[in-house]
Amino acid sequence: MTERSTARLIVADEHDAVLLFLTYGTSHDIPPRWITPGGGVDPGEDFAAAGIRELREETGYEIDTLGQPFRIVHAKVEQAWHPYELGHWAWFALRTGRFEPSDAGWMPDERVDIVASRWWTADDLAASGERYEPDDLPTLIREGLGTLG
Repeated sequence: MTERSTARLIVADEHDAVLLFLTYGTSHDIPPRWITPGGGVDPGEDFAAAGIRELREETGYEIDTLGQPFRIVHAKVEQAWHPYELGHWAWFALRTGRFEPSDAGWMPDERVDIVASRWWTADDLAASGERYEPDDLPTLIREGLGTLG
């Protein structure tokens, strides 16, 4: 079974809206879904270091430290969106002021796959009828916000 470790970030503004990206998965034949910033853990990194790097690369927002994950998930992933079968996701939450994400650090595939970004509240996302991943993302957003105080 193929596996991938990933740091995922609940990036919340001062009004508890979180930054999400509308992005394709393994194929543009399958509709995109909304996901949080984050990505794979590179060799030599731990989850927190990957989260700090991914936040900078995907949004241009820079931080020096990232607290402990509020949840760690080991689960089978949706094959329509991922080329691996089992994901190890560490979920982190942080609060920022609202900012406009920069694409300056995007990889070539992200320039093709990322369609849009938007700040969403958990309630608006849940009521939107839009696709998002994971299936319990609004619950994860609320859980992450609850750790921010």
